[in-house]
Amino acid sequence: MTEAAAPAGRRLTVLQMLPALESGGVERGTLDLARALVQRGHRSLVISTGGRLVEQLTREGSEHFTWSIAKGSHVLALRYIPTLRRLLRQERVEILHVRSRHPAWVAWLAWRGMPPGERPRFVTTIHGLYSVNWYSAVMARGEWVIAISDTVRSYLLGNYASLVRPEQVETIYRGVDESFLQPGFVPAPEWQARWAAEYPQLVGRPVVTLPGRLTRLKGHHDFLQIVERLRRDLPDLRGLIVGGADPRRGGYARELAREVDRRGLSEVVLFTGHRPDIREVLAVSNVVFSLSTNPPEAFGRTVAEALSLGRPVVGYDHAGVGEILQALFPAGAVPPGDIAAAADVARALLTGPPPAIRPNELFTTPRMVDQTLALYHRITG
Repeated sequence: MTEAAAPAGRRLTVLQMLPALESGGVERGTLDLARALVQRGHRSLVISTGGRLVEQLTREGSEHFTWSIAKGSHVLALRYIPTLRRLLRQERVEILHVRSRHPAWVAWLAWRGMPPGERPRFVTTIHGLYSVNWYSAVMARGEWVIAISDTVRSYLLGNYASLVRPEQVETIYRGVDESFLQPGFVPAPEWQARWAAEYPQLVGRPVVTLPGRLTRLKGHHDFLQIVERLRRDLPDLRGLIVGGADPRRGGYARELAREVDRRGLSEVVLFTGHRPDIREVLAVSNVVFSLSTNPPEAFGRTVAEALSLGRPVVGYDHAGVGEILQALFPAGAVPPGDIAAAADVARALLTGPPPAIRPNELFTTPRMVDQTLALYHRITG
């Protein structure tokens, strides 16, 4: 565990709740904040159903409680309401911070049932542009609500004005780790040798990459069409789809594999599965794509990561991805769903000198942590 620094303000006990700790932006944000809390002398607790990131979380000094609070376990999750109340009292939790709808219902019902004088401060972070309904409305019931982009803030105030006031909502952009803030980063020779041995098809060829889990909203079908168009002028080009398959959506992974075969791209498009070395993979990519459409990305962490490494990104110019591109690399922004425009911009980036990428000073983990902790201290007085 990193040696604790003296906290700015009094020592806090913060409990974060999320469905699982496998992979993804919600999980990374939870770990980033948990690590910073410990490093700054605060106490960090996390509740989830578990996952591959629990080991890292606890190694970095947080305490983890494994509870079945993921979507699909409604009755079981609701049984945790009295257990959560006891935990909040026993651990003297001062900030209860929830990051997803299902655990938010458990948290809100437990919190609401406590005497006002015993309650911790209740904070929600809205990580997505959820369907507008009673189930999603719980995310607007925080005493304070963090929106991960201005797009999310507008969505919240436009759809839940009866539940939340503008002064309760604060935009705090997600941040990329300091290890990504290295324009021109080159992976270690040992990593490059392993990568070449694993994917010899990529050696000496231009590579375009679409990162993200294998879910329909990530735009994989658009990516395949873009690769087809690019290969008309760049026959050596290869495409990477980087992300693990959702065990609950195995049919989509099989659908993508069939589409790759149907388009004659089986020797061109490679599926890497989940990669813990995403920084290195992005760094050896010539162009990175972000193609989510329905719903669009509320933030777009891999866009900020790639641009922070100095790798150009082509993405649909809406929602969180549009905000990042307009701030750091407007040349890569194309109209949502415009496959031809995306291919044209990528072709220009692959065949000529790319426009300059602006330094990332807005979407960084230290900035995100500082703003979140400032909010915590402000609301706990």
